[in-house]
Amino acid sequence: MAIPPDQDQDQSQAAPPVCYRHPGRPTYVSCVRCGRPACPDCLRPAAVGHQCVDCIKGQNRGVRQASGRFGGQVTAGATVTWTLVAINVVCYIVELVYPNIINDGVMVARFDPQIGVADGQVYRLITSAFLHEPLGSGLGILHIAFNMWALIIVGPQLERVLGRLRFLAVYLVSALGGSVLYYLIAPVATPALGASGAIFGLFGAWFVMARRMRVDARQIIGLIVLNLAIGFFVPNIGWQAHVGGLVAGAALTAAYAYAPRPNRALIQGAATVAIVALLIAGIVLRDYQLVGAVRL
Repeated sequence: MAIPPDQDQDQSQAAPPVCYRHPGRPTYVSCVRCGRPACPDCLRPAAVGHQCVDCIKGQNRGVRQASGRFGGQVTAGATVTWTLVAINVVCYIVELVYPNIINDGVMVARFDPQIGVADGQVYRLITSAFLHEPLGSGLGILHIAFNMWALIIVGPQLERVLGRLRFLAVYLVSALGGSVLYYLIAPVATPALGASGAIFGLFGAWFVMARRMRVDARQIIGLIVLNLAIGFFVPNIGWQAHVGGLVAGAALTAAYAYAPRPNRALIQGAATVAIVALLIAGIVLRDYQLVGAVRL
């Protein structure tokens, strides 16, 4: 059957469909999901045909993010671990250029009436965990080299299992726990510095996770015992920070690993706050002993 000339002329003059996102772009391809015409820039390959970017975004919003065994999102990399390594290395470089930063941030209870945690410089409890012995003093560069090596060895595995936020919390709470125990029982005017408290906290976390996941923990036990022994028998090593970091890291990780699934995030958060509050109580107690007044 022949098409009348006027109808053929109308069809030849009909405008082609245009992209729903770019009205100035003609296109004869449509999204297989919503049926809207879309230009190549607005389409993505699908299992069958192509889908528009808006349909793909809608699908992604509906997909639940994979969560770790103990809460938090599963992470493929080790962003927090490498960031901590970078911060420690940068601080060490700053030490080489500006050696006085060690005096400004080292952990010391009370060196004189104007210097120390007891005199209001509470920040030393954390800043000291990012400083290491300078060149030509004690272990020198071996100090930071060992701590960073240990962080690189155990950090990525723990970060993947715990998630970034929980891993960072374990690291910082361990660093604080090491400094607090040093503050409580070490000689008042003896300075200390280094990430060893945080590293021992990661050792403790590794042990707890191994036990929780029913993995052979003999290797980490041997590592902990060996390094604790070195701290007790080798002079000028702050074993107090090692023990404090180990206990704090293991305790916090146990709270994360053994928290029941119902209200797990709430329980883990409460445990974090409780351990930090306990450490703050230790600081206040030592303040009272050294200066005779509680500083809030």
